[in-house]
Amino acid sequence: MVRRLLTAAALVAAFAAPARAEPRKREAFEVAVDRALERLKENQNPDGSWNSGAGFAGGGRRDPAVSALCVMAFLSAGHVPGEGPYGETIQRGVRFVCSQQQANGVFSGPQFGMTVMYSHGICTLMVAEVIGLMPDRAEAAELRRRLEAGVKLIRYAQAKQGNTKGGWRYSIEPRDADISVTGWQVMALRAAKNVGCDVPATTISDAVEYIKRSRSNDGGYKYVLGGPTTVPCTAASILSLELAGKDYHGSRESLEAAQYIVDRIAPRNQGPPNVRFTQHFFYGVYYTAQAMFQIGGKEYWPWYRTYLHWLLLQQHAQQASGLWHGVSADDHQAGVNYSTAMAVLALTVEYRFLPIYQRGEEPDERAK
Repeated sequence: MVRRLLTAAALVAAFAAPARAEPRKREAFEVAVDRALERLKENQNPDGSWNSGAGFAGGGRRDPAVSALCVMAFLSAGHVPGEGPYGETIQRGVRFVCSQQQANGVFSGPQFGMTVMYSHGICTLMVAEVIGLMPDRAEAAELRRRLEAGVKLIRYAQAKQGNTKGGWRYSIEPRDADISVTGWQVMALRAAKNVGCDVPATTISDAVEYIKRSRSNDGGYKYVLGGPTTVPCTAASILSLELAGKDYHGSRESLEAAQYIVDRIAPRNQGPPNVRFTQHFFYGVYYTAQAMFQIGGKEYWPWYRTYLHWLLLQQHAQQASGLWHGVSADDHQAGVNYSTAMAVLALTVEYRFLPIYQRGEEPDERAK
């Protein structure tokens, strides 16, 4: 596997280095990630799930989407199922999420109401990301069967007519669309396609056209057609376009949207960045990190590093706790496992261990 080869290469380099070479000093965000993963491991329920809501160690509800995000947090930091200190944690998390898949293919349940497609997109993405890492071939084959059922449901739930054609929203029945739900489905489809699932070109092209119709005159993107333009939805749109294929990588639309974000979140030398997405804080952090990493380049790379590292390191309620606590109402509703997983996923984009974190062009010369 790539990460194991990278580890082996690092060991060779270490032994080849001069005996007096000083070990690299770890950045603060790396230490924060390690602490967060240890706490997430502690917060996992015996059945492999993680809870959403206020109860992260006994209360709340077992949540497949939050569990999937927690699994991806471990994967994004370079940990794999079945190996190392978190191998069992990851495997149990994957198995819990799979146990929640319904007969129609959806990774959710009736108790999740309007969040069904959110849950489904996130869980489908996780299954696609972990499928090539499972040590047991039979279990990997079972994951592929579940993934294909999940992709089939996403294709069914895509809006088929009107101005919302190509997008997704809360319901499995394809009636409406918004950028937020659409972003998760596009990521899931791209990850599934990366591991060989059949994703028709028209499914992606229709999604791209819906995203383009959501663009506002100032370069940002709206949550729904005719609705407000927001930083989180703009970031989700950048990421969706960047993942849609080489034709959209580094497009004018993406670059203008990136400038829209920079103009509204300006890291300063002193004091906090000008954050304008406190309504959906960690959702915004997650998507903005991925979007700006995909854009890369000398214009955005220094901005990305300054913004992300300052912002997330300052969001610890207690540095020693290892957890990130919610800022916005939806953060608090989803709980600290959600906020912590989203923070880890944002901080580990540069590691590129998750396949979905690869840029559209590799190696990416624009980031140099």
